[in-house]
Amino acid sequence: MEDLQTGLDIYTFVMNALVVLLIAIFIRHSLYRLRYFLHMSQQLGYKTNEYGIWIFDHFFSKTIIIEQLLFFSITSIIIYFFTDQITLTSGIILLITFAAFWFIGVSSFKPEKEKKPLVYTSRLQRLGWTSLLLMGFMWFMIIDFAYSGIMLTDFAAPFINTDPYFLAVGLVVVDMSVPFFLYLAMWLMKPIEKNIQNGFKRQARKKLASLPHLKVIAITGSYGKTSTKFAIHAFLKERLQVCVTPGSYNTPMGICKVINNDLEAHHQVLILEMGARYSGNIKELCEIARPDISVITNVGISHLETFGSQDAVAEEKSTLAKELKPGGTLILNGDDDRVRKMAELRDDVKIVFTGKGGDVEAKDIEVNADGTSFKLSLNNGGGTSETQISTRLLGAHNIQNMLLAAAVATEFDIRDNTIAVAAKTMAPVEHRLELKSRNGLIVIDDAFNSNPVGAKNAVDILASFTSGKRILITPGMIELGELEDVENRKFGEHIARAELDLVILVGEKQTEPIALGINSITNQDTKVEIVSSLFEANKLLTEFASPGDIVLYENDLPDTYNS
Repeated sequence: MEDLQTGLDIYTFVMNALVVLLIAIFIRHSLYRLRYFLHMSQQLGYKTNEYGIWIFDHFFSKTIIIEQLLFFSITSIIIYFFTDQITLTSGIILLITFAAFWFIGVSSFKPEKEKKPLVYTSRLQRLGWTSLLLMGFMWFMIIDFAYSGIMLTDFAAPFINTDPYFLAVGLVVVDMSVPFFLYLAMWLMKPIEKNIQNGFKRQARKKLASLPHLKVIAITGSYGKTSTKFAIHAFLKERLQVCVTPGSYNTPMGICKVINNDLEAHHQVLILEMGARYSGNIKELCEIARPDISVITNVGISHLETFGSQDAVAEEKSTLAKELKPGGTLILNGDDDRVRKMAELRDDVKIVFTGKGGDVEAKDIEVNADGTSFKLSLNNGGGTSETQISTRLLGAHNIQNMLLAAAVATEFDIRDNTIAVAAKTMAPVEHRLELKSRNGLIVIDDAFNSNPVGAKNAVDILASFTSGKRILITPGMIELGELEDVENRKFGEHIARAELDLVILVGEKQTEPIALGINSITNQDTKVEIVSSLFEANKLLTEFASPGDIVLYENDLPDTYNS
């Protein structure tokens, strides 16, 4: 009798241990899914609308996966048709087997390499804990009900403390609902986040008000903002104490962080980059820091998927001209018709045009694989001066950025020779036509979000190399709205005319227009390969390339574009 009781105790322990294991497998899988969707929401700027669109665009690849549907279906079939035919012991073992086979692996939600790693900011932690509270409540309710509402009539029922079938269905439903719990958490946290952000904005405005001597320079445009910002910094830092936002910090919280944490009383100049994905974004930024000098680089077709038209982009960028302080200086790229027209918006500020025939102009331009050189022509009202400029920066489009920066420098009485010295030592901005060496290869890193002008210039630079095989790796351009396919096809045609040795397209669906563009040009022998990921592209590169070859990485899609 004692041996029988011992056996029953062991049986009870094993059965309940299997149930705990089932719970552990699903909770672990759900936590990895939560981390993945938090990562996606962070890359989408915590925008609820964009996140909502993303989870529905990836509904049957990430939001709801086939393993969840299969497990739910199998468990439901067992409950409705086979509970009388399958013993409870067999049922639990079957559930554990399927759960272990389908849900222990989490590689699809935790890739080995992430292009842009998850950053555990305070906001992300608040969002994560809120999601966990919602999920935890559901786990508690499911487990509690399964333990208290057991309705099994199997002989093994007295030896188990829960209904494993109900538990399995509940756990897989929670696992399927993870992205929606996060979506709900994002909405619940909106008022709190808005209040926190308003506090940072008030702090930033108060600090700027305490520094009346400070000159604020703001830069916007469809592309070239960051490069122009760092060129301005390079020219001004020779003579002035300058505070500048790092990288692509161009959002309200990014700007507030720099003002609140990095700006100090001894700084004379604050350089801010102002980005926009939606109408009103630049107005919001100018309400934090109203500029003394506004610089507008261009109006392109980036972010057309949110703005709808190039005219709408121009209208948003023109906000920087409208918000400029009276008596300030408005510096415009005169080679861009939409930007030039913005001069009509103000009659109470100084207007400076750069480009052909402008106040700041480039002459005798030479662009090659070693860098760029030109004569900087400055019309300062008292005459015109010309200074030879040489820089390691690659690409003709960088000349326009330097002209805008030179125009700013002249407002601070920086001498031509000082500009020339700074230009000569100026380093490329990270991931923007940055020249590197890797395993014997010459690498042109232009991985930052691509645009039609910059992409074509980058290909021209690659084509200008006269030794070694010339290789391009690109997934094409994104966020161009209805023009995306058209512009990518034009890009493909441009690639074909460059007569490169190898083109590796990343993403079959994404790059289809590029491939069509390449194939539309006859009499070209460019080898084209299509792969599904950047990691596959790099593997193919190692098989094809030799020391001394040149490879251009043109654009690198964020993890949100992986399918």
